[in-house]
Amino acid sequence: MTAHSPSLLGSRPMTTMQVIIVAITIGLTALDGYDVLAISFASPGIAKEWGIDRAALGVVLSMELLGMALGSVFLGGIADRIGRRNTVLACLMIMSTGMAMVTTVKSVELLCIWRVLTGLGIGGMLAAGNAIATEFSNNRHRDLSVALMAIGYPVGAVLGGSIAAILLKGSDWRTVFTFGAIVTAVFLPIVYFALPESVSWLLDRRPSNVLERVNHSLKRIGHPILDQLPDLNARTDQRRAPWIEIFRPALASTTILVTLTYFLHITTFYFILKWVPKIVVDMGFAPSSAAGVLVWANVGGALGGATLGILTARFGVKTLTVTFLAGASVLLGWFGQGQTTLADLSLVCAAAGFCGNAAIVGLYGVVARAFPTPVRASGTGFVVGVGRGGAVLGPIFAGLLFKSGFGLQTVACIMGMGSLIGAFVLAMLPNRVATQSSD
Repeated sequence: MTAHSPSLLGSRPMTTMQVIIVAITIGLTALDGYDVLAISFASPGIAKEWGIDRAALGVVLSMELLGMALGSVFLGGIADRIGRRNTVLACLMIMSTGMAMVTTVKSVELLCIWRVLTGLGIGGMLAAGNAIATEFSNNRHRDLSVALMAIGYPVGAVLGGSIAAILLKGSDWRTVFTFGAIVTAVFLPIVYFALPESVSWLLDRRPSNVLERVNHSLKRIGHPILDQLPDLNARTDQRRAPWIEIFRPALASTTILVTLTYFLHITTFYFILKWVPKIVVDMGFAPSSAAGVLVWANVGGALGGATLGILTARFGVKTLTVTFLAGASVLLGWFGQGQTTLADLSLVCAAAGFCGNAAIVGLYGVVARAFPTPVRASGTGFVVGVGRGGAVLGPIFAGLLFKSGFGLQTVACIMGMGSLIGAFVLAMLPNRVATQSSD
């Protein structure tokens, strides 16, 4: 077979192996969900054992988010240079090492160092995973595949939170990280043996033995092999400078608007994810109960992401995302009113998680379509990495607000403004950007 376009999979039906690869990206993102929230599950125990106040705890809660920002930006660019598969394998090794070493620390400083390292791996994984889900899907199912990849995050948090609640009943906070390190390491052989390199990336980068490698990937996913390579298109020069390309006139406004939206929304979203366990414990409930409430927030997140993925078959991804951003802001105000029972706390957190994660899934969908193959991981990495600055600042800023004497209602309303402003920013993005083909 001779191809005439680098986009070989866009118009073809998805094979079983392509579906399995999307499932692997869900699992990888689920690892991210567990690893990021592991510190939240453990935070009440850490605060009690080491006697740190809320402001210091806010810094600890943000450390892997700082690493995630750095990893998304730098490892995202590396994924466009060395390949999606190699980047994922490297990130898994980094994450597993970081989680394991946390169990050995005896000071806040060392804890922060290892959480930054873990965050590096998580950030790179997010950038590479979005590219993999996009590039192994056809045009018809691309938005759904990206949505499913993204909802792996709350799914991992739900399953991990349930396990964390059990672990915290019988042992200290370190077991949460031991479990995470083991599960992360298990994915190394899965990725090594089951995940081929992206055909789109190979055709764009043209590494040595490219035809042989392209045909190897095509055979692995059940598609006919090529007799010769397709002609390069006009995007070839993008391979040389991905960081410059995402700020050229054709992409600059998209890069800026989506990054700013992500930054603002993540500030709101991570206030819920990082502070719910501590807030619940301060209300007089047990740490295991706090983990359970956070699980419900992520149950809502998984349902919200799945709902957005289904709705993209009928409505534009940008419109849906703007709607869910506004909803997340309103629901955070509801959370701030205060709840008296675990059932009420679980309900409001589930509702906030529903809208909050649906908006994140929508933003991943916009990014997947907005950036072409040569700069997809770089573009995703920049949006996620710089946007994660909001994840770093959110918990710290909330901690300072609490320390200054503001009550939950005021803090929640202030933090909820991020998603609302983000909705207005995203509304400025031209509709054609969010609906164009991703290749």
